[in-house]
Amino acid sequence: MTITTLGIDLSKNIFQLHGVDERGKAVLKKKLRRNELMKLIANLSPCLIGVESCSTANFWSRQFKKHGHTVKQMPPQYVKPFVKTNKNDPNDAEAICEAVQRPNMHFVPDKTIAQQDIQSAHRIRSRLVRVRTALSNEMRGLLSEYGVSLPVGIKTLKKRIPEVLADETNDLTAFTRELISGLVNELIEVESHIALFDQKIKGVFDSSEICKRLSKIEGVGPITATAIIASVGDPSVFKNGRQMAAWIGLVPRQSSSGGKTTLLGISKRGDCYLRSLLIHGGRSVVRDAAKKDDSRSRWVAEKATMRGKNKAAVAVANKNARIIWKMMKSGEAYRPAA
Repeated sequence: MTITTLGIDLSKNIFQLHGVDERGKAVLKKKLRRNELMKLIANLSPCLIGVESCSTANFWSRQFKKHGHTVKQMPPQYVKPFVKTNKNDPNDAEAICEAVQRPNMHFVPDKTIAQQDIQSAHRIRSRLVRVRTALSNEMRGLLSEYGVSLPVGIKTLKKRIPEVLADETNDLTAFTRELISGLVNELIEVESHIALFDQKIKGVFDSSEICKRLSKIEGVGPITATAIIASVGDPSVFKNGRQMAAWIGLVPRQSSSGGKTTLLGISKRGDCYLRSLLIHGGRSVVRDAAKKDDSRSRWVAEKATMRGKNKAAVAVANKNARIIWKMMKSGEAYRPAA
């Protein structure tokens, strides 16, 4: 039994395998448990292994490569068209085996353990920020039920809450004041956790020369720079900067037919966290563009006037993604606009 290509449908405990020989004939169709998988992989001759990109794909990719195999990850949405008839584990494994052999297939680059560490810190921080926002909205909504209206913003909320609780002329009862005080304490605790992860990410930023170079770009700070290197370890996987911008989801969707090109809104594909960081950075650039007189700021101000601030922020994010790719590919320093 000589297997040249092997498709593995990854799971938590049960793994479905589908292997073919050099003629494309199926020679292995097997279901294995977690403790049996590596025994079979270790006894196989080096071959091409295809897996879908998922939460455990990077781990298994590293394990398979230790035995001399070539491992390629694919987005699940690109594997789905190869599934025949009904969806089940054997059909999924066969589809993976078929898809990994396509010459025009788009593959997902493997992440190192260092990249996964940085990305884990970003994911936890992002969740804490969402919790902070939920707490502030909850307090603002509860207070509005008693006729107390507070403006949007964490800083303003933290400043006004003590005044509201100390004001005995409003309609807040003693029970409600106790509840709001508990939410305030919870908010303070969440913010302390966010500050802790900010320090961890700052430590990664200070120890990375490429992050320091990327932070020179307008609209790119320590958070965005470290998120970039966590998601994009090797820029050579992209042909050019536009391909990287498309991978992040910052280029227009197409609905073209009959030779007529129709462009829609941005595709919003790829890592939504990375895309949101770049767009938020673009908003800061748009906000400050009117105060500057260099060629880049004039271009941003013109876009904001013609297309609106939101589209201008996306345009800046798209341009920054291309600049980031060029800097990571060539190792050059950022050259500000004249």
